[in-house]
Amino acid sequence: MNLKLKKLIDKELKKYPSDKKQSAVIAALAIMQNDRGWLSKEDISEVALYLDMPEIAVLEVATFYNMFDLKSVGRYKLSICTNISCMLRDADHIVNHLKEKLQIDFNEVTRDGKFCLKESECMGACGGAPLLTVNNQKMHENLNIDKVDQLLKELK
Repeated sequence: MNLKLKKLIDKELKKYPSDKKQSAVIAALAIMQNDRGWLSKEDISEVALYLDMPEIAVLEVATFYNMFDLKSVGRYKLSICTNISCMLRDADHIVNHLKEKLQIDFNEVTRDGKFCLKESECMGACGGAPLLTVNNQKMHENLNIDKVDQLLKELK
């Protein structure tokens, strides 16, 4: 793990008592993934070592939350909410459009390596349904086919 990543994780560690380093595991995994795009076995091992945790405990966290990826997901990970509020506002049409337009299914990467499509649980923004995030960061709400096409055009 490079010095830049250690400094970012150390900043998170300051939020917790010194004997509770494992409390920063989600933040540490997010920092690693933001730097590398996904979490390799080596990344999991480095976080475990740095936070003085068993590797299996770090892996359990990384596999529980759908914001973490244990394989390459391409340049842009599009996570679309398929929970009830979004489905009631036609998220299924958006999902079908994305699958057809990108020629992939959930958890697949486009041939050019640019896009991955992920199904996501509720993102807590039901008032803006349907919605998706790009790389777990930028949220796009009140989607329709035209907005999705514009977003894809901007990302390409």
